[in-house]
Amino acid sequence: MSFEKALDLLELAEMARASHEGITLEQIRDRFDVSHRTAQRMTDALETAFPHAVLVTTDAERRNRWRIRGTTLATLALKGDRELAALDLAIAQLAGSGDKDTSSNLQSLRDRLIATLPERTALRAEADAEALIAAHGLLARPGPTAKFDPKTSEIISEALRGPFRLKFTYRGECRTVEPYGILVGTRRYLVARDPERADENLRRFRIDLIEGPLVLPESFPVPRDFSLARHAMLGFGSYHNANEYMETIWRFSTEAAPHARDWRFHPEQAAIELPDGRLEIRFFASGWLEMAWHLLQWGSHVEVLAPEGLRLLLEKVRRGGVGVFP
Repeated sequence: MSFEKALDLLELAEMARASHEGITLEQIRDRFDVSHRTAQRMTDALETAFPHAVLVTTDAERRNRWRIRGTTLATLALKGDRELAALDLAIAQLAGSGDKDTSSNLQSLRDRLIATLPERTALRAEADAEALIAAHGLLARPGPTAKFDPKTSEIISEALRGPFRLKFTYRGECRTVEPYGILVGTRRYLVARDPERADENLRRFRIDLIEGPLVLPESFPVPRDFSLARHAMLGFGSYHNANEYMETIWRFSTEAAPHARDWRFHPEQAAIELPDGRLEIRFFASGWLEMAWHLLQWGSHVEVLAPEGLRLLLEKVRRGGVGVFP
């Protein structure tokens, strides 16, 4: 299980514990912006992870409801060394990537779960988990080291909880924005609307470049139909430009097609097998420069069919004519 799914499961457990009536599949779909089938898989995972705490009932409308009885997440004990090892690996991976915020939160959760175990059980679980971790190595992947300022993170979280407008200095310019959420990747980005700009487009601000953040006593409404997950899909990577958002079509050679089939280039991509063995990948997104940087890895084995602007930019990047660094 990836750490993103683990965090979703923990959030689902808290959600089920906080509801006296129990949560429905519809509520899970809305909360996590997932399909009905994915919501069903999440409840299956909840029952598997906490078999003695989850109670499933049926309401007057014949809908199943899930709730966690008479306990808090802090007292839901680990079941064994594999779960503890998975947590430790996720913590190490996050810390190695520079995401100290999430890694410290998971470390706190790990410590609380260990504290619920009898001393002998805890010692045995930790010893077994250490043996499992020793058999796993974390790959050193190239990428930026995320800079983390706990004070900035705390102030942004306070603004998001309001929600309240947020004032800060960004690349030497004073900005006042309406924060909508945070995107987590190789870097962290604040998604926000700048009411002083003429357009209504949401913008992304690198959190490590935000200086002097200040929460203002000014609330604002977040559109009811806004979805951070949907917004994240607008960009191929971290960057989104509404003018570049259009259908993207890449065609991979017969030699590269078997490898490209194993890639997920975009969450909503469509893969089309061509009669001659080539593979076409289609999706809607923006961020041509990040696409071009990625396509360099495929060399001459990929062809950009659309959009034309991306095809021309890729040729320019291959010639070294773009003076922008990742």
